[in-house]
Amino acid sequence: MSSSSTTQSQTLFNRALDVMPGGNTRTTVWHAPHPVYAVSGAGCRITDADGNVYLDFLNNYTSMIHGHANPVVAKAVRQQLELGTCFAMPTESEIVLAELLCSRVPGFERIRFTNSGSEAVMMALKAARAHTGRPKVAKCEGAYHGSYDFAEVSLDSGPESWGNADPNSVAYTAGTPKSVLDDVIVIPFNRTEEAERILRAHADELACVLIDPMPNRAGLIPATTEYLEMLRRVTSETGMLLVFDEVISFRLDYSGAQGALGVTPDLTSIAKIIGGGFPIGAVAGSADVMAVFDPRQGKPLAPHGGTFNANPISMVAGTAAMELLTPEEFERLNALGARARAGVAQAFANAGIDGQVTGDGSLLRIHMTSVPLIDYRSARATEAQATALSRVIDYMYANGILMAETGMCALSTAMGESEIDEFVEIFASALASSGQPRHAAE
Repeated sequence: MSSSSTTQSQTLFNRALDVMPGGNTRTTVWHAPHPVYAVSGAGCRITDADGNVYLDFLNNYTSMIHGHANPVVAKAVRQQLELGTCFAMPTESEIVLAELLCSRVPGFERIRFTNSGSEAVMMALKAARAHTGRPKVAKCEGAYHGSYDFAEVSLDSGPESWGNADPNSVAYTAGTPKSVLDDVIVIPFNRTEEAERILRAHADELACVLIDPMPNRAGLIPATTEYLEMLRRVTSETGMLLVFDEVISFRLDYSGAQGALGVTPDLTSIAKIIGGGFPIGAVAGSADVMAVFDPRQGKPLAPHGGTFNANPISMVAGTAAMELLTPEEFERLNALGARARAGVAQAFANAGIDGQVTGDGSLLRIHMTSVPLIDYRSARATEAQATALSRVIDYMYANGILMAETGMCALSTAMGESEIDEFVEIFASALASSGQPRHAAE
């Protein structure tokens, strides 16, 4: 949007600068010269502080799978508000959501709630250490798993740290202790032989392997069947646990990515869509491994508390949202995702501009390159590609489409084919206005 159309957002940002560092409390929503402030949302549209309306293809970074102010979810929350928001006691609402989630995923024999995906990943790693008695964890280069120190390692490693060697453990946050880096073994994503060699070399000290089956920060490229089967085989043979981070990928299928891929991990971290738009997270897995949290015989191997864990608001909102996600609704939503990805691919072809789209289900990510993408390193944008993508995203934003700065988009059930076609049409116009060089004539 033009600066003249963001007067109220600028005013709000100036106020924010007086009370928050950089006027910001969430790095991912920063947008230069200042973020645009939301006022309301309804279905698949958001209205900002200046009355501009956006078609929301970001949906709070994949969490709002039903869009905004879904009436079924809102009704459930209003009813619970009259009864109370949280107690120093468990409630039936947590049992109901736990039963629903465990009934959908064969690998979910037991489940435990947290307040965010970051917490869910943290507790899964702590559970793996407690269960195995081993100190180290392995993760894929370039994969985002929340803000836990150990999960952040090598999130944004650059070519200067690559060389021709195996991935290094690189700090993401300034001040990360060296001991953290020493306890995280980094493996390449989707490179089966290299990853297996590294894992076996450290097998005696590794508690688990943490993997997102389709890591957004690593390109939103699905893990290959060969790669996942290797991880399942190696972890089983060496006594490690296999931990899936399905905070985002749980939206790929009725039983999550693991249901679609046919690989059952020992533990899974989930969040986002299971809360119906409210803060939530969960770690689930086999009864044997999840027993590290059991307090019935005294202090558990992995103590776990949290003032708002399983709070009734998140529980009832999550139950309402998940009940709406029937197999038929997943099929419809994923068909819209396929339509969007096909439309983006066709727009690139029609424009004669290098580019491609990755993703699956109701997720997609746009890349300004035609180079085959298989892992974090191949998907990491060059400076020129990042600049080209920024121009496209700025155009989309100025024309009422909200999407991530990385080129990632997440659909909602509030959308239909007309919204997908609107997105594709504006994207095609963005390519035409981007100034990108076209392919040489064949």
